[in-house]
Amino acid sequence: MVKSVTVTGVLVVITIFIVLFVCRCGIAKALGTGFRKCLGAASYVPPAEPENRARNYTSCRPGQGRLQQPTLSLLEGSNIQFRRETRLDIALVKNLPLALIFLPAADIPTFVGEGRVDLGITGWDQVAEHDAILAKNRNGGGKLGGDEGVEQVLDLGFGKCKLQVQVPEKGGMEGVERLVGKNVVTSFVGLTEQYFQQLEEKEEKEVEVGKGKLRTRIKYVGGSVEAACALGVADGIVDLVESGETMKAAGLKAIDTVVNSTAVLIRSKRPSRPELVELIANRINGVITAQKFILCQYNVPRNLLAQATSITPGKRAPTITALEDPDWVAVSSMVEKARIADTMDQLTVVGATDVLCLAISNSRTG
Repeated sequence: MVKSVTVTGVLVVITIFIVLFVCRCGIAKALGTGFRKCLGAASYVPPAEPENRARNYTSCRPGQGRLQQPTLSLLEGSNIQFRRETRLDIALVKNLPLALIFLPAADIPTFVGEGRVDLGITGWDQVAEHDAILAKNRNGGGKLGGDEGVEQVLDLGFGKCKLQVQVPEKGGMEGVERLVGKNVVTSFVGLTEQYFQQLEEKEEKEVEVGKGKLRTRIKYVGGSVEAACALGVADGIVDLVESGETMKAAGLKAIDTVVNSTAVLIRSKRPSRPELVELIANRINGVITAQKFILCQYNVPRNLLAQATSITPGKRAPTITALEDPDWVAVSSMVEKARIADTMDQLTVVGATDVLCLAISNSRTG
């Protein structure tokens, strides 16, 4: 089971505490002379008024957890060069007019959605929760307006987990319908209310009962959600699950999935510097592609080329190079890392030789 934020500050999976944003006048003023001196990037930061400095830093929080290192590696592969000083939640990028700010994962969609931040990395579960609450507050539960919320740029492919409805293993409760009208504890109130609202509306329609107020009692708990049933606070919970080990240890079982989640790159719908946002997104996409694929090279008889290239079609098409021997050609193709071993075996069977696998450090692909 995965926690976005815990009392001890321990984070797992879908909580990434890095937000990228293009330097704006307000945040630049917030950095002030002291930050310029510490970070060695005075050219990016004008002097600050003391009141602005205090006001702009109230929302910053330290970023920690198992996903921090993969995210930092992603930024390093994108050639976003920065140094984060000890106990500072903000760092200026040395080679681009950018700053990085470290925030709780749940706060990132809000900052990006409000247009205060241009790019963010967080979990899709946090984005969905933010949108659910925003839709409820703005439109009484309807869809978001054109400038509200955030846009997903990339699925980063890591931090996979599920937001699931869970009940006691020995409670005899098999269907989610049994939870309607009971106590449900969660850290994701927006998504949980939305889920049970739809469930109740479906039930009311089937029994021809008029639509009314949500009957299921949703209670918020910031951490240790899995303990709610054992302590008698809830009949069921809605919480994030990674491997399911914590869920089983707490004597719970999943009976439905509300949201499937991975780490995502999101952007504001009204970025201050669209061209710079596009540049960063392309760099990150290039790194993600490089991590997913490997370059496979091999030699194959020309008369077997069609069979070989059907195994390695590449992202667009394989690269074919003539050799001095007119009966042979060399082939280069991008292959997903997950299937490279099977691909090499199949190439050998059809008659390819000198099969090599080369790591891709970065890429720009269509």
